[in-house]
Amino acid sequence: MASHRRPKQPSRARVTVLTTAAAAAVALSSQAANAAPSEKPSKDEVKAKVDKLYEQAEKATEKYNGAKEKQEKLQKEISTIQDDVARGQQELNELRDGLGSMASAQYRSGGIDPSVQLLLSSDPDDYLDKASTLDQLSGQQVEALKKIQEKQRELAQQRSEAAEKLKDLSSTRTELGKKKKEVQSKLAAAQKLLNSLTAEEKAQLAEEQNRASRAAERDALSSNVPPSSGRAAAAFAAAQSKLGSPYVYGATGPSSFDCSGLTSWAYAQAGVQLPRTSQAQTGAGTKIYSVDQLKVGDLVFFFNDLHHVGLYAGNGQIIHAPRTGTVVRYESMNTIGGPFMFGVRV
Repeated sequence: MASHRRPKQPSRARVTVLTTAAAAAVALSSQAANAAPSEKPSKDEVKAKVDKLYEQAEKATEKYNGAKEKQEKLQKEISTIQDDVARGQQELNELRDGLGSMASAQYRSGGIDPSVQLLLSSDPDDYLDKASTLDQLSGQQVEALKKIQEKQRELAQQRSEAAEKLKDLSSTRTELGKKKKEVQSKLAAAQKLLNSLTAEEKAQLAEEQNRASRAAERDALSSNVPPSSGRAAAAFAAAQSKLGSPYVYGATGPSSFDCSGLTSWAYAQAGVQLPRTSQAQTGAGTKIYSVDQLKVGDLVFFFNDLHHVGLYAGNGQIIHAPRTGTVVRYESMNTIGGPFMFGVRV
């Protein structure tokens, strides 16, 4: 006979748990439906983030410039050493040919003396150490052998130096590649943020920059501060001639510049060769720590790590190549984004 048991009823505790879970799910669903979309960052917030990325990119740019300069210097040094080694090897061959001629003469006159056989060995150092054999050599032969010995040592040293510089060059190229990628990464991130702005917002940012630059130019041109020297005046005039030229990282002119590229190019037009990077340019003259003592054409450095440099224009204004997306322009020292550290009178 079939069983007619009543189905087991869920416990009160289980009903409570299920009810609570369902209520929570409904509440979360309702919150998600009513949640406001995430707010788009404002124009000023985007600008602040972009400026920070550009600052980081400029730091990496100056390190990139330093690695590039070192690479070029090493390549020149290696080329010079290799040329010296080639010439030295030719001189060594000629010295050995000379000894060979002596040996031939001795052979024709009655055979090669054992001492001369030693003389022509591949290890003159070992031969010269055997002082007893020197008595059997003529003064001319001894002098020739010493020259060979000296040339061999010189060539060995030069080859060793070249090998070390080649290792250094390899690591420098690796560093250069890393810094280039870092710069490109920061610039790409900044561009992505800028692309989030509307055309109107981009136009507003550009107008703000142009307005500030025009004000800085007016303040600079109204200054009575003289140049620090004739060369400083010539360098400053050269920088003025490049107003409006685009900033390009790693560029040294004449059509585009980064910050230290502009200052080094400007002073080169005045006959002064400055180091390539902003940090290295701090050693180009006398340091000046007071803005009031700066003169037109002095180099001015910003940020604690000295990764930015410009030319003083008077009245607290500078001419500089600010960052990617901008041009060579006048700007107030108060709006650079980092503290003024000191000036340098070249």
